[in-house]
Order: sequence, then structure tokens, then C-alpha cells
Amino acid sequence: MNGESPGGGSVVSLRFRRSDHDVTNTVQVSSTEAVAEAVHDIFCRIYPGASWQPLRRAFRDFDDLFHGRLPGYLGCDTVYHDIQHTLDGVLALARLIQGHEISEPPQRRLGPGRATVGLMTALFHDAGYIRHSSDEGHLNGAEFTQQHVTRSAHFIERYMAQAGMGAAGSIARQIVHYTGYEVLYPQIYTSNEKDRRLGYLVGTADLMSQMADRCYLEKCRDRLFPEFVLGGLAMYIGPNGKMVVRYRSGIDLLRRTLDFFETVCTPRFEEDFGGVHRYLTAIYNGRNPYMVALEKNIFYLKRLMRGESWPLLRRTPPCILAEGETVEKTRRMVADRLRELRRRAA
Repeated sequence: MNGESPGGGSVVSLRFRRSDHDVTNTVQVSSTEAVAEAVHDIFCRIYPGASWQPLRRAFRDFDDLFHGRLPGYLGCDTVYHDIQHTLDGVLALARLIQGHEISEPPQRRLGPGRATVGLMTALFHDAGYIRHSSDEGHLNGAEFTQQHVTRSAHFIERYMAQAGMGAAGSIARQIVHYTGYEVLYPQIYTSNEKDRRLGYLVGTADLMSQMADRCYLEKCRDRLFPEFVLGGLAMYIGPNGKMVVRYRSGIDLLRRTLDFFETVCTPRFEEDFGGVHRYLTAIYNGRNPYMVALEKNIFYLKRLMRGESWPLLRRTPPCILAEGETVEKTRRMVADRLRELRRRAA
């Protein structure tokens, strides 16, 4: 294939990759329209004649939900888990499914129905961060960090029922947990081996695409740490009234990211998810551009850690949020939360 992916994009040098584009530098993953078009091309190539209509509607509803246009919801205000984060993962999943269907014999293929369920699950896997319009008790979606996947599961099940896909909703409600840490993987119920494999693909796409992001390290420091503060993961007041600190700063979070990659991510990719990331090699001439970019980020992180050269992280990644939501607004919330925690612990 001369490095050309039939699912959108060739393997290119990451040196000049744009911060709002995928790892092949060919799809603008900050644009719902661009990603929907790329996924449509892949879907129709794998499953000629299959209905695209459910996914057409899902992309439209995703865009409305995250931009605050869906009745009953306020839109996306989480600066790490923003619109680009989801779209990047959905595109990665479509490519993984493509590689899977090319690689597997007919009896092991997922088929268009399961592929549709997987892609819809990926589209709404972070819907749990979105606040309801009536929610007066939370100021930012990041406050749902520790239960957002369960909230997403409930949203997906309701959404699919309304779309006339009730049976599929029960599958999606389970496999969305492969994107999180709220349910142990052995406790995720799937009655069919293909559904379980679909869950592995969904979980792999989510983790792999975000860690392959051109600005992943900057996003961890400047975007994920604030979410962890607001979500009570970075620090919190313990039962004895003293502050418990897991991550002191965005730099502290970065220092711990290498251990996260080695002790959590690698076992997930290779053991928990069965190494399904390798399906991408079927469409990229034996390579996986996501893993190439991910490993480049980890290599650079090691270099930064050796020299404590954190000022070298100078990129300012885009942040695609609902209208009226900004990174600066989140920074002010984080500053207020930290002051409140220090006051309570004093």
C-alpha cells in the first residue's frame, strides 16, 4: 500500500504534525465534520451497503451535546477531555476496526452492527463529564472524574434506547467501562466473545490516541492536572481533616506518568486488551503510527525528567469546548479549589 491507509491518511513524519490533527496529519480531529467524513469513508469501505444513518445521527448528536446545543445539557467544559479528545479516539477506533476486519476470517469479524455499537460507544464514552442543565451543585464536569464512566454508561444506554437500539445499549453500557477505572475488567459482563473484543478495541483506541497526541505532555501538565484537582484526585481532605496529596502540580503528574505508562498502560495494551493495537499494522504497512507517536512522547518525557527540563514543553494545544467555556475559566476554578483545600486543612 506504499504507506497509504485506505482508512484516511498515510504514515508521515510527525515532525511537522499539526496539533489539531491525527497522527497521520491528514484529519482535523478538532472538527466533528472532518472526523465523521473520515469514519464514514472507512465504514463504507469495510461494509459496503451497510446503513450509515445511525452513526450520522450519533455524530450530529455528539456535536450538539458537547457544544451545549442538546436540550437538557450544558456542553463540554473539561479542558483535557474535550471534543478533540473524543474525536481522536473515534477515528483511531474506526481504523482499528478496519484492521481487525481485514485481518480476521469471516467468522471472527465484527460486522457492521457491532462496529456501529463500538463507534457510538466511543463517541459518548465521556458524556458523563457533561453537566445537566438543572445541575446546580457542580461548577465543572471534571467534578465527575471518579464516576464519569458510569454516568457515560447510563447516557449511552438511554441514547441507544431512544434510537431504537435498546439491545445494543446493554452491550455499550458494559464495554464503555474498558475506557475507565471504575469497574475491574473481569467484572465487565459480556456474553459474547466478539463484544468483549469490541470492548478491547474501544479501550485501546481511547488510551492509545490520547497518549499519541502531539501535545500529550503539555495536556497532562496544563489540562489533566486541573481536572484531577476539580475531581478530587490530585488532593483531598482525609478523614482526619488533613490534606492528602497525590499530585502536587502538573509537573508532579508528569513525573508519575512514566510509571503509569510502564505499570498500567503497557499491561493494558498487551494483556488486558489482548494486543489488539496490532490490527493497525494491517493498514499501515506493518507499522502502528499511534504507537510510534506514543513511544516518542514517552522517550521525550524521559529526557525531560533526566534534566528537569520542563520549560521545554512550550506547545499550547487547542482546546475545543462549548461556547463560553475557556481554559482560563478552569484555571480560576482550580485556584479557588486549592485555596479552599488549604484553608480547610489549616
